[in-house]
Amino acid sequence: MPRRAIVIGGSFGGLFTGTLLARQGWDVEVFEQATEGLVGRGAGIIPHPELFECLGRIGIPVDESFGVEIPQRVTFDRSGAVIATLPLPQFLTTWGRLYQLLMATFPAGRYHFGHAFRSLEQDAAGVTARFANGAAARGDLLIGADGIRSAVRAQLAPEARPVYAGYVGWRGLAEERLLSPAVHRDLFPRFAFCLPPREQMLGYPVAGFTNSTRPGERCFNFVWYRPVEEEEALPRLCTDVAGKRHDMSIPPPLIRSEVLAAVRRAAAELLSPQFVEVVRHSRQPFFQAIFDFMSRAVAFGRVALLGDAAFVARPHVGMGVTKAAGDAMALADVLRESGNDVPDALARYQARRLRFGAAVVDRGRELGAFLQGSDAEEARRHHTPEAVMAEIAVTREFI
Repeated sequence: MPRRAIVIGGSFGGLFTGTLLARQGWDVEVFEQATEGLVGRGAGIIPHPELFECLGRIGIPVDESFGVEIPQRVTFDRSGAVIATLPLPQFLTTWGRLYQLLMATFPAGRYHFGHAFRSLEQDAAGVTARFANGAAARGDLLIGADGIRSAVRAQLAPEARPVYAGYVGWRGLAEERLLSPAVHRDLFPRFAFCLPPREQMLGYPVAGFTNSTRPGERCFNFVWYRPVEEEEALPRLCTDVAGKRHDMSIPPPLIRSEVLAAVRRAAAELLSPQFVEVVRHSRQPFFQAIFDFMSRAVAFGRVALLGDAAFVARPHVGMGVTKAAGDAMALADVLRESGNDVPDALARYQARRLRFGAAVVDRGRELGAFLQGSDAEEARRHHTPEAVMAEIAVTREFI
């Protein structure tokens, strides 16, 4: 009989792991709490070599339909003038495009929506997961890939909580066909930056709303980091049109109109004309509070934490999806090496990924320290145009 894996969380970490283990002969089921397909809201993804390696193992080709190739980085000042450039080829994609490719690979009958995790019990022979809808599943291994607010982690390490960084990231997509010729020429196909005081705006071309990467059908994706005080300002920002307070973000249609109007006014006051136009044409901007989180352990008997359930690094590193892919490959490798001896494999998995995850989180804190309010010389050094272009979301060795 094949070994059985229960995966909690149906986003990238869960799909990477589930697909890799299935290819190694495991019987895998993925349980996702959402009742229908996940939506990335157009968020861009900056892949690194480890992600491309994982896609190759799964059998997903990386061709021109995967994303948009970027040859250069550029920084604009407030007037729109170019103040720095850096040749740096990258191949960028979107959350929606990658999710679409992974879902097409994983067997639909083994992916279950509407299963909110509630509890687990494990013994020497296996582990059982129980869900809010009354269902239960038992296997040899349980993988917690359920994100920054992991319910699996909350049961195993309830004291471990993400820490707010002091700022939020506004995101949005503007269709390239809506941009003026001059702005289009400045932004396509470039990775662009603008650095208002204590803030950071960046953006790059990605596939459009139909996942097309053809010229004229693409979008320009932006991320704008802005400080938001935690005690009063963040709760106000996280209050929706009905007066309901949300935790870290709000579904875009529920963001109050006055909040969106204030963001567009701030763009006109602080950003280069190129980014002012991008924000103005963004269909439905949304924000996410920025957190970081570091686990002390990622293996608990027959349970493994993976992706954002294990470590959350600030987006400046650009490693969220790539780290989930690396975690998935490491877990699949140690299971194969140990002959599917789960406790032994998870001990090896923790030894391989604990230090790596901590290093990625530390790097995110380093790159975001100035945005967080630090006036240390080292924090300021990371906020110059030259440093930002050379350091934000670039491939590097962490250990």
